[in-house]
Amino acid sequence: MSTGGTPTERHPPDTPVVQRSSAAPLVVVLNVRSGHHDAHETHALVGRLLTESGRRHQLITVEPGADILEIARRGAVQALAEEGIVVAAGGDGTVNAVAQAAHDAGCPLGVLPQGTFNYFGRTHGIPTDTQEATHALLSAQVTPVQVGLVNDRVFLVNASLGLYPELLEDREQFKARFGRHRLVAFVAAIATMLREHRRLRLGIELGDLVREVRASTLFVGNNRLQLEQVGIHGHQGIANGHIAAVMLKPVGIPAMLGLLLRGALGTLGDADHIESFQFRHMTVRPWLPYGTRRAKVAADGEIMWLRTPLVLRVSPRPLYLMVPPAAASPAGQEQAAAESAP
Repeated sequence: MSTGGTPTERHPPDTPVVQRSSAAPLVVVLNVRSGHHDAHETHALVGRLLTESGRRHQLITVEPGADILEIARRGAVQALAEEGIVVAAGGDGTVNAVAQAAHDAGCPLGVLPQGTFNYFGRTHGIPTDTQEATHALLSAQVTPVQVGLVNDRVFLVNASLGLYPELLEDREQFKARFGRHRLVAFVAAIATMLREHRRLRLGIELGDLVREVRASTLFVGNNRLQLEQVGIHGHQGIANGHIAAVMLKPVGIPAMLGLLLRGALGTLGDADHIESFQFRHMTVRPWLPYGTRRAKVAADGEIMWLRTPLVLRVSPRPLYLMVPPAAASPAGQEQAAAESAP
């Protein structure tokens, strides 16, 4: 299923292009809880590399319990006022928070990935090694890239409801006990699948088409690399005016574990219980208990409660991302994504 005509360009022709000089100051928002790196070592390394480069900068550390959204907002406002760049140093959740602030302010975003999977950075050719990423940032070019919105909240990689947010919550608990590794994430997923889950009843509106569906989870992706790694192919419209929805139909525990195995092997798209389609704008009305107006949603790994109905769409404005020169062109981004696949 697909809605809308041909994919749009990477950004509309009338989109104002934000420019930054090679000496633009950097405001770095570093989350000490992100990734498996030592935060003090990361702070010292980034500070040293930027100082040695002669680049004017400020490092803002996000301590545990701090309001990262507010800190990111202040960082983006400061960077915009100084005609600079706000930089996210952290995992997907940190990058999402700073990207939200940068998108709202119209300020360029730099990324120093510190997370486990780093789909967004890998797609755009940003190195996962902190030292390499910092060097790449110093020569990066402003490139408009597509972002998704769920009720006007930005998501770079994915947004979801149902089973997937529960899986993310369990994964964070496992990682807090056993470390931030992909094997730990896989074991956490198995534990989640072994539990009984409430099935979703959803009203889905795609233009003039209205459907009532039952599903275990609804997953909306803005990152082709992530989808293709689990075996969801054929969505070339992602990053070109479309995002993709993946629905998992209700199944029992044995079938659920089989789907998890398919995802690990990269063959999930071949399963009978999976439906996927592209769209630009979709309204989702989940059935909720009487008096409930909010639904649990995950966006780039962060759990939030959003008022229903949920409106998922491609943002009409791009995010201005600092992309390494070799990956700044569309062809370079495709190559970077292919090379980053395991």
